[in-house]
Amino acid sequence: MMGTMNSRIEKLRNESFNAEPCISIERALLETAFYKENYGRYSIPVMRALTFKHLCEKKTIYIGNKELIVGERGPFPKAVPTFPELTCHSVEDLKTLNDRKMTHFSISEDDIHTYEQDVIPYWHGKSMRDRVFKQIPKEWQNAYEAGLFTEFMEQRAPGHTTLDGIIYEKGMLDFKRDIHQTLDALDYLNDPEATEKAEELKAMDIACDAAIIFAERHADLADTMMASENDPERKSELKQIARVCRRVPAHAPQDFWEAIQMYWFVHLGTITELNGWDAMSPGHLDQHLYPFYVRGLNKKVLDREKAKELISCFWIKVNNHPAPPKVGVTAKESGTYNDFTNINLGGLTREGDDGVNDVSYIILEVIDELHLLQPQSNVQISEKTPDRFLQQASRVISKGFGYPSIFNADAVVMEQTRVGKNIQDAREGGCSGCVETGAFGKEAYILTGYLNVPKLLELALFNGLDPISGKVVGVKTGDPMTFETLDDLYEAFDRQLHHIVDMKIRVNNYIERMFAVNSPAPFLSVVIRDCISNGKDYYNGGPRYNTNYIQCCGIGTITDSISAINKHVFEDKTITMDALLYALRKNFAGQEVLRLRLLNKTPFFGNDDDRADAIMQRVYESLFNTIDGKPNTKGGSYHLNMLSTTCHIYFGKMLGATPNGRFSEKPISDGTSPSHGADRHGPTAVIKSLSKMDQIKSGGTLLNQRFLPSALAKNEDIVKLSHLVRTYFKLKGHHIQFNVVGTDTLKKAQAAPDDYTDLLVRVAGYSDYFIDLDEFHQEEIIARTENKAL
Repeated sequence: MMGTMNSRIEKLRNESFNAEPCISIERALLETAFYKENYGRYSIPVMRALTFKHLCEKKTIYIGNKELIVGERGPFPKAVPTFPELTCHSVEDLKTLNDRKMTHFSISEDDIHTYEQDVIPYWHGKSMRDRVFKQIPKEWQNAYEAGLFTEFMEQRAPGHTTLDGIIYEKGMLDFKRDIHQTLDALDYLNDPEATEKAEELKAMDIACDAAIIFAERHADLADTMMASENDPERKSELKQIARVCRRVPAHAPQDFWEAIQMYWFVHLGTITELNGWDAMSPGHLDQHLYPFYVRGLNKKVLDREKAKELISCFWIKVNNHPAPPKVGVTAKESGTYNDFTNINLGGLTREGDDGVNDVSYIILEVIDELHLLQPQSNVQISEKTPDRFLQQASRVISKGFGYPSIFNADAVVMEQTRVGKNIQDAREGGCSGCVETGAFGKEAYILTGYLNVPKLLELALFNGLDPISGKVVGVKTGDPMTFETLDDLYEAFDRQLHHIVDMKIRVNNYIERMFAVNSPAPFLSVVIRDCISNGKDYYNGGPRYNTNYIQCCGIGTITDSISAINKHVFEDKTITMDALLYALRKNFAGQEVLRLRLLNKTPFFGNDDDRADAIMQRVYESLFNTIDGKPNTKGGSYHLNMLSTTCHIYFGKMLGATPNGRFSEKPISDGTSPSHGADRHGPTAVIKSLSKMDQIKSGGTLLNQRFLPSALAKNEDIVKLSHLVRTYFKLKGHHIQFNVVGTDTLKKAQAAPDDYTDLLVRVAGYSDYFIDLDEFHQEEIIARTENKAL
């Protein structure tokens, strides 16, 4: 039964919702001044830790009226710091952020001037982005600029990162004891890495001190505020805040309030230390909090409503933290305030039991009531998950927020054990960011960027030439006029695929080492298992598992395009290759009859048609064979994800017309979803097509579905939706998510955005406010197939 917000939560929620995102230059100024004075005096790990400590000592501390969970990355809510050591925004960048209509970040002219005088000159040529691009080969830059792939690490910290339960078992003082035990055991006689390990461990030790200092400053501020507070109730709350902040993170939490605040201080530490966009997440928050919840109930110091209030305060805190804005291609690929914190609910316990508990249901209520952009949420559904939980989640989905998304917990476990993780670690894992699978608290699973798969087919059709830029960015694979069979075409595509993937991985590995050597994350390393015992950083092979992902985009577009060529050029011979290429070059100008034939007379993916689905399987196997198992530099390997976030919009802009009838610059298909409008036989046919993809070989796949609100208006419809999910997961689907909104509503929101400020829609692996999306993203959502019934 869903409840309502109390007055405190309503106030805090509205303040968060209405706060305007802005750029804070405080972190950049503090860091730059510290680097000017100290760079070269310490090893790099220790320098990074001392910088973090300096930030924790000097940054502005904020406690808002009525807050119970405290701490902000910036000096106040939605004040977003910059990370000049990663990518130093130019004056033009800052002015663009201030002036642009969508994902706007305000910044004053005075701050821009200060940034120009004090920050930019120091970091010019020294930021990770500048250093990376100095060394990258020209062929990589040409392919990158042509939109064949993106590179996450060229301007942000690698990630995603999700925690397990270790921070509820140990405080920073406990971690310091572990660090000193490892330091004392270093073998300088036989271990050639002992000196490097010592510096990393010293850095971790300093980072623990920094986190404690940060919390104690909040305790001191709470004490100061309490002294001048006239309201007895608020005075008592401030006293409790001070007590909690002196307990955590120095020590392990003992109660529900302390447990939430413990996570939040750790979260803030990781995204203050070095985080351009690392999607920091708590993992199975419901399972972590449940023992504290039960203990509080038993001791009669906590009730359900107080627990819900504290979780709501945490939810609002996450929403106060927009993603730091990017520059260049990365800004084009994803324009959103969402920082991709993702809360996993339900799933399995480490022992393999059902993970749903009372806190899981409380959090579903919080999601339903707050209706905020962040954090993201998902439900992990296993065969052991009760139907009641899935149906309750489905009721929240039916409200049209786009939250929560739904994952197959059993598939998530199988995906991890396939690559060598033990079964307990796999069960304790789940999904972070959008759909990415990892072993929570034990793994560095790094997203390296998106791959524009339909663009590889374009290279094969133009013999390595990019028809948009006019540059040769692929390999010569032969004149397409000589292709007589599907196998001839496919061999050319496969060669382009291998060439581009190998090029990308070579540079990924170089950038990976740059981060390991020059931008370690000692605080993050403290809270990820095995980094301390290994004496190695999170970015340098410290965690138990080390995985890199390449996110492959456009499986629907490339499947349908190859299917169209096979059907009309090779099989039926109703179109010559020359005529098809001419139509593609002309963007189908004067070729509408041909375009409609391609659109309407081709077997398309998403309709349970084996002719198209067999091509999808072939492309997927090629992607898997090309990427999976290639070594990274940390003792781990590369795997593939089928994920686009919003990069299918950007990739579409970099792609000419395609043989499936798609116009130039229009979006390609997202995730593993069919091409726009290609799925013509309902949602069941879509999941049957997807079931032919061996998703267990991936590290995550994404499927979007859209329904009219009327399709989920009755309780029996909710039951049907849960049956659809169960069916897909029995077929080993990884993930499914739903937009429940009509085209009429979306078009009304375009026409009168001020009347739809809280309209949330599912974009990719996250939700966003519809009116905050640019026209391209809005139109892409409108173009998704609208299902009128289950």
